[in-house]
Amino acid sequence: MGKTEAPFKTVLNYTCDSGYVMQGANESRCLHDGTWSSPPPMCKAVYCPLPKPPKDGRIVHEKTLTGNTVMYGQKWTYECNPPKAPSHEEGSCMADGTSTEPPVCRDVSCPIPGRIANGFITFAVMRQHSYKEKVKYACNEHYILHAPCAVGIKRGRIFYNGRKLWIADLKPNRVLHGEPVVFYCLNKTERCGYPVASICNDGTLPLPECFEEPGRMEYTLRPKTLPSEITMCAANSTSPADTTRST
Repeated sequence: MGKTEAPFKTVLNYTCDSGYVMQGANESRCLHDGTWSSPPPMCKAVYCPLPKPPKDGRIVHEKTLTGNTVMYGQKWTYECNPPKAPSHEEGSCMADGTSTEPPVCRDVSCPIPGRIANGFITFAVMRQHSYKEKVKYACNEHYILHAPCAVGIKRGRIFYNGRKLWIADLKPNRVLHGEPVVFYCLNKTERCGYPVASICNDGTLPLPECFEEPGRMEYTLRPKTLPSEITMCAANSTSPADTTRST
């Protein structure tokens, strides 16, 4: 890697990234006349057949489909007819060319919600609740309700509560009022990453202006190139325009 020429009898070996198959020779040799024995191969993306919907449910794709296949890394969401819930909510086209098996739609209920200090739940009957049913809380007089925040990204890595986390590993996706969440931005001039904090304020967690959520393919196939994974910038390398915008 990085060399512009190679001596006679040099052997090059090619491999494809996960989720891609090779078309052409995986090896090429430098010949006596200064040519290579085989041209570079092509790495073609793996495709999967269209996924099957669950019984008593449906599939919701992130984008409109064309044709009868989906490309490696493409994802979708499973939904069940209310009040049933899927045994798993996400599916994808995998590196071996197969799609995630459809989930089982099953009846789900949650126990009676617990009481909160200095407040109450605003429904009349204490009962179990079905999948995706909601309850509302309110506070007693002289108390204020501070709502938690959801981290509003689908792809990326954050630093929260002393740990560096992929957003998919933040379960549940919730941070408390007043808590800081660190996002990672890219210094495009120096090609380094730097952290920027935002604070949950009564249900709202603003994203730093410098933060750019990675695309699906970049997040799936090249996660090591993200600002959170590359070399961190020196303390004085970020510009004034890249400072925190949290409140």
